[in-house]
Amino acid sequence: MRKLKIMEHMSLDGVIQTSGDGDFPYGDWTAPYRTPAGRDEVFAAHGGRFDLLLGRRTYDMWSGFWPQAPASPMADSLNAATKYVVTHRPESLAWGPFEGLGPDTVEDIRRIKSQAGPNLILWGSSTLTSTLFEHGLADEITLIVYPVLLGTGKRLFAEGTSPRSFELIDTKALQSGVILHTCKLAGPLRS
Repeated sequence: MRKLKIMEHMSLDGVIQTSGDGDFPYGDWTAPYRTPAGRDEVFAAHGGRFDLLLGRRTYDMWSGFWPQAPASPMADSLNAATKYVVTHRPESLAWGPFEGLGPDTVEDIRRIKSQAGPNLILWGSSTLTSTLFEHGLADEITLIVYPVLLGTGKRLFAEGTSPRSFELIDTKALQSGVILHTCKLAGPLRS
């Protein structure tokens, strides 16, 4: 059975939004903290060969960049990965290999996880994150935490997300101040 790993860039106050869409005033606040060492650590956190699970917005953003990106271990791995995309418009997918996931996303993800293949990585797609935890489909989460407070923007977990406990697997502090926390789901909230 494949593992499903969630990876997410976030501020200290839980904001994951990095584009200047709508009323969000900060654009790409992660850029000042990007370093070759950080890139290498994030790439290593993928754990070798992987496939991607993406929401449609993340897929559309990435498909406009990664297919034209210069060759690199990250670009080559992302371009080679099968992209499992939650979408109502599978006929418009072009960046492959891909599979459009239909209206029963939870069952589609269960099916994909039960098949032989590399681990699945979910990037972005915060709407999907809560659903994955709610249905016990996420195995690990790596939070790439930046030393900034934004005060506004889209958060990783929406208000009302079911409480959960996690067990720390690994933490790495980078020279830039970015910290990578990797946890696995431990079950219901312990109090």
